[in-house]
Amino acid sequence: MSEHILIGFVSIIVLGIFAQWLAWRLSLPAILVLLIFGIAAGPVAGILNPDEVFGELLFPVISVSVALILFEGSLRLKFRELQEGGPLVARLTSFGIIITWVLAALGAYHIMGFNRQIAVLLGAVLTVTGPTVIIPLLRQVRPVGMLGSVAKWEGIVNDPIGAILAVLTYEIIVSGSGEVSSVLAVGVMKALVLGSLLGLVGAALIVILLRRYLIPDFLQNPMATMLVVIVFVASNAIQSESGLLAVTVMGVALANQRYTSIRHLSEFKESLQVLLIASLFIILAARLPVENLQLGNWQEWVYIALLILVIRPAAIFAATIGAGVSTAGRVFLSWLAPRGIVAAAVVSVFALRLEETGIEGVDRLVPLMFKIIFVTVMVYGITVPLLARRLGIAKPNPQGVLFGGAQPWVREVAQTLAAEGIPVALVDSNWVNVTAARQAGLTAHYGNLLSEDFVAGISLEDIGSFVAVTPNDEVNSLAAISFAEILGRSAVYQLLPEPAREREQIQDDMPSHLRGRLLFGPKSSHRQMELRQAQGAVVKRTRITEDFTMDQFWKRYGDEALPLFVITPYRELRVVTANDPPSIRRGDSLVSLVRPGDQWQGERPA
Repeated sequence: MSEHILIGFVSIIVLGIFAQWLAWRLSLPAILVLLIFGIAAGPVAGILNPDEVFGELLFPVISVSVALILFEGSLRLKFRELQEGGPLVARLTSFGIIITWVLAALGAYHIMGFNRQIAVLLGAVLTVTGPTVIIPLLRQVRPVGMLGSVAKWEGIVNDPIGAILAVLTYEIIVSGSGEVSSVLAVGVMKALVLGSLLGLVGAALIVILLRRYLIPDFLQNPMATMLVVIVFVASNAIQSESGLLAVTVMGVALANQRYTSIRHLSEFKESLQVLLIASLFIILAARLPVENLQLGNWQEWVYIALLILVIRPAAIFAATIGAGVSTAGRVFLSWLAPRGIVAAAVVSVFALRLEETGIEGVDRLVPLMFKIIFVTVMVYGITVPLLARRLGIAKPNPQGVLFGGAQPWVREVAQTLAAEGIPVALVDSNWVNVTAARQAGLTAHYGNLLSEDFVAGISLEDIGSFVAVTPNDEVNSLAAISFAEILGRSAVYQLLPEPAREREQIQDDMPSHLRGRLLFGPKSSHRQMELRQAQGAVVKRTRITEDFTMDQFWKRYGDEALPLFVITPYRELRVVTANDPPSIRRGDSLVSLVRPGDQWQGERPA
């Protein structure tokens, strides 16, 4: 028996992580693959039975996991993102929630045939969207302006509010109270006040412990996780389900305080979130009874279509009246409401509790919710990128380059790329370099690459790569680490550190996770690049054709020519790295640093 439980537990982790990897390889929303794997392993094949594996611990485990997921998501919420979109977020998380709740409940009552109690409960749960789906979609779409920040804030803030509304509705159902409005008002106020207070206390405690170095490094993440769980449980013990709001407030407070760095906490929580989401969806999908799916039930499909085509657009357009949002922005937000893990977990918990009451229709809640999750994730996941491009508000595959540094040779490279239609921007802390770049017609910013506030103020809508080329190797590495969180590790680059150049090595001693990808070649440290330009090297764009091949390029310019960037015929930019030779095909344009004559004058670059 114990071996069977162990196999079930391990299968949850294996299936969850493998499904995430497969979704990444196939460029599919991870939740779709997770649901398929969970249903296949549970009700279809009978390999996995979460109730047998976890027993009475199942829903406590789910509740704590959801709390940690929300806490991790809230660590990404920065108040500076709300400089423009703050009032809009407030509208969406108040008027938008009320409109969604009312319309979803009416639809459940009139179309699905639920009684009023279950209809109101389902409407409350459906106010919850899916930040674990929305945030990856936003990374893919990269909407312009404030739309991305607004959508992210709405998705995360809606989760605890929707869960609280669902809990209070559940309490009214089981208590049989007729004073619905007063119970809801008092319950919401208690949850808001208590959750906010405990969340702030928890955040303050973490800041004090970190700022005074009262926790060793190896215990900081476990201690933070422990405090999150304590705040969650304590808040729930006083006011049911207020714990989700408490951990959300706790995360937002930590994300916006300036007393200590929490970057290491964010990195740990993000890894934990991936594991928790994968495991939870496998668990919940494996509990889904296949016999209750009823794929031919037309009322359910009509209701799901109503949620997507009518209720969400109605809530967005009504909540944004007079908010100054463009029609394209309103359409985009109207088409972005996938449901996710919080909705699945909340409805699963309540359905189990309500089964004992004998209320009609409870057994239909969980299958319906999973259909809603599956369809909304599939519809939005496939169509949102297409819609955003059609509306002209997306930068799905930006090819621009942000240069960290604006020295003369960098400006020459940037001008060459700009002439080819590649968006470029430069950042430097030297006013002389910034002024020279602006006089050359380039977009240049004066500031510190390591300043979080400065980086947040730079427009990155057209930027797909960050290239750190300052004279300081340490600054290059730290800036690369910072921008890896924004653009991804594969899109950040830096010059070869000087000690590695002196040993004529391409791979320096610094671990790869503490720096960007190394640029260009073994002779491309900052000192070497300056030396090349001092000896007369120029930046040249060369089109590789059938008549002028790469062999002829090397023959003309010699081994000292240094390829920098490759521009494909489809205007895609590839950065040449030190560890991989450039892959150049016929029709590509090569941007390189070459000697102007037949031979180098003076000292050859070593």
